Amino acid sequence: MSLTQEKKYKVTVLLPAFNEEKAIVTTVRRIKELHPDFEVLVVDDGSTDNTMQAAMDAGANVWPHPYNIGNGAAIKTGLRCAKGDWVLMMDADGQHKPEDIAGLLEHKDKFDMVVGARSRGSKTSLHRDIANKLYNWFASYVTKFDIKDLTSGFRLVKTEVARQFIYLLPNTFSYPSTLTMAYLRSGRSVKYIPIQTLARKGKSKIKLLSDGTRFFLIISKVATLFSPFRVFMPISVALFVTGVFYYLYTFITAGRFTNMSALLFTSSLMIFMMGLISEQISQMRYDRVK
Repeated sequence: MSLTQEKKYKVTVLLPAFNEEKAIVTTVRRIKELHPDFEVLVVDDGSTDNTMQAAMDAGANVWPHPYNIGNGAAIKTGLRCAKGDWVLMMDADGQHKPEDIAGLLEHKDKFDMVVGARSRGSKTSLHRDIANKLYNWFASYVTKFDIKDLTSGFRLVKTEVARQFIYLLPNTFSYPSTLTMAYLRSGRSVKYIPIQTLARKGKSKIKLLSDGTRFFLIISKVATLFSPFRVFMPISVALFVTGVFYYLYTFITAGRFTNMSALLFTSSLMIFMMGLISEQISQMRYDRVK
């Protein structure tokens, strides 16, 4: 069947899945009960269990990866394959409630992206809540926008717009962070609505120590990718102010200008110039986005 003959849908519900056979059937069936006219697309990211067959038996369209590439890679595949005008992404592990889909859809005509922000009462662990608050604060500072839930995987986007940012998305779990900051950087509107999540079915794929450190590094890289001057400028100012105070201290106590003061002033200037250049490079990347 040619692309022009394929059935078009108003909404594609995209579920990236890796070893989620315990939850995928219930999730897909509930979505189809509530929204029978939507496409339900499961991207099986190289599962070693029965996820792919279970999803097909439940009535989903399934696109398999030959091996495990990553959660973000599954999202990119889903965006390329989606037949709907809108794509609603949600986790396949049972955390997100299909009943909340309607709440996101209510805002689709006013905002470019609608995100379900996990609120109090959600079944999340304490260490993740603390980490998410730090991520939200840092991302809000970088983007100058009040980000309620940077890492939420429950979000609605217009398909043709989201496809413009595929080249920016990583293959890992950090795709929500990158997509959110890409939208805000390009001047698109984002809306957060409160949701409550359930406890996931099965074992989490995220490890606290290794993935927590990796997430912080990724978000730092994402921040410098989209708004580098917001990262470089405070460091430059801090070094300059430190240099001024250190010079005053050495001038009063020793009556001279020290090498350390010179190093602090020079470092401040170099970081400022690096931030300036990075800002220009960052802006050039957006020449590819309409």
